[in-house]
Amino acid sequence: MTTFKVSLTASKAEAEAIAALFTEVLDPPPAVSISERGGLRLVEAYFAEQPDLGALAALTGSSIAERFDVQEIGEENWVAVVQRGLHPVAAGRFLVHGSHDRSAGAGRHYAIEIDAGRAFGTAHHGTTRGCLLAIDRIAKRSDWQRVLDLGTGSGVLAIAAAKASTARVLASDIDPVAVAVARENIRQNGALRTIRTIVSAGVDRGDIRRCAPFDLIVANILAAPLIKLAPRIVKLVAPGGHIVLSGLLDAQAREVSATYLRLGLALETRLSLEGWTTLILRCAFRRNAIVRRAV
Repeated sequence: MTTFKVSLTASKAEAEAIAALFTEVLDPPPAVSISERGGLRLVEAYFAEQPDLGALAALTGSSIAERFDVQEIGEENWVAVVQRGLHPVAAGRFLVHGSHDRSAGAGRHYAIEIDAGRAFGTAHHGTTRGCLLAIDRIAKRSDWQRVLDLGTGSGVLAIAAAKASTARVLASDIDPVAVAVARENIRQNGALRTIRTIVSAGVDRGDIRRCAPFDLIVANILAAPLIKLAPRIVKLVAPGGHIVLSGLLDAQAREVSATYLRLGLALETRLSLEGWTTLILRCAFRRNAIVRRAV
């Protein structure tokens, strides 16, 4: 299968901004790596189909797009190429690494093995790392019975929640390919007994409603769907439970936060990494008792 590589040498800040835009805005997102090149950064993005340079220019700005080098790389193993540029990432007690760095996680309970692939989430992006830091922070003072990972992608956040608690975790994504990737990553990390994966658009699927209320809901998606889904997401959280929201540019965080505050949640913490915000919210109001069902 033909693969297309778009590459660019840039400053560290510029490289991180470009990688963030590619992985968070493009659908489907390309696999992206950043490596050091003589004090600068080399950004390499791998696309399954020939990229629309006009769309990339509109996304990044024409001055940046003019510097893109586009190559058709045919049958090259682009996943292996990407992985060579990815290093283990620490986020609180978690260490996320690829299979090429398996020794880095040897003997560590909170180590998570995730290879770059067709689903978002290797912890090299500020949104994923922010969610991992949030999960770690909440887990130090809470235990969960039920967790929902909405928009699971690679499954890294579902795996983190399972490692940090005794919870049953439900991991959902609108993309069947992402769900298949997540399930394989869950298997690789020995968490199939505690994490169930489903394909679901939003939160209306019966499997999700039947497993509510959730003590923790993690949604690392985008600002627009987080705002649209807010009333339905809030209905799924247990009293005293937490909601972690990410996929938000810093400039979008205030609107998303205000939406959830109007629905009765309290903002506990706001984390900002590389221009992206993660919100930790808590459900402070009571509900009628809801019978928990098995995840």
